[in-house]
Amino acid sequence: MKISCLPVSLFDDICSGRMSLQAWAETAKEIGYDGIDLSMLMLTAHTETYLQRIRRELDRAGLPVVMATTYPDFTHPDPKQRQREADYLARDIALCDQLGIRYLRVLAGQAHQEVSEEAGVTLAAEHLRQADAVAGKYTVQLLYENHAKPGAWSKVDFSYPIDIFFRIFDQLKDTGILLNFDIGNIVAQNREPLPILERVIDRVETVHISDMSAYGKFDPVEIGTGVCPIQDILKRLKGYGFQGWLCIEEASGHGLAGIASAWRYVHNLVNEL
Repeated sequence: MKISCLPVSLFDDICSGRMSLQAWAETAKEIGYDGIDLSMLMLTAHTETYLQRIRRELDRAGLPVVMATTYPDFTHPDPKQRQREADYLARDIALCDQLGIRYLRVLAGQAHQEVSEEAGVTLAAEHLRQADAVAGKYTVQLLYENHAKPGAWSKVDFSYPIDIFFRIFDQLKDTGILLNFDIGNIVAQNREPLPILERVIDRVETVHISDMSAYGKFDPVEIGTGVCPIQDILKRLKGYGFQGWLCIEEASGHGLAGIASAWRYVHNLVNEL
């Protein structure tokens, strides 16, 4: 199992330009990571010259970009906005293909009060299926996540409640969409991750390793200092034969120190399996 990192603690630095993507990749390589993850928020254009420059810089750093994260809002009550979201996602898929990014994490949408659970499930599943058809034109694998709330949104994820997540997940089983399984988001709902993992393990392609301060509370902390049963999850994955990427979602707010300690913790756990 290889290890990459989505550097949530560095989002402000990277999105503002204080830290370049090349510098992030070079730093991750020095720490020991096998790859890096990016947010679409970090990419400021989709012109060919810009993307060629970004790819050259990342290639010089010598680490693959494993996963990009994006934030489609397919449960928006306005049909015109939902179409915009679909078009934005199609662009993101093409952009990932051009940058050589293997995985693109996708979401259901936000929990809009005007949209019922039944309507939201239908809308999310329909649009994700359409996005899968777009991804099929490229070398990009879409990954759906049991997600909570990104900074890019004002509301929590519509499918944050695990029962809603399962309803959408079940409607995607005949598509090419696989899963990015997030440990911390389940703990934040005061649920145990292992039983949830058992339900979806045959569709898990990557794992977001995150940690929370307590069950029932969305409060990210340094990886290995919280209550998430990370070691138990890794043992079960190994027993299943999982050989995919462990994508650390480092959101403790401790910057590079937190990102380095997260790698040491997960690296040691993997070596002990």
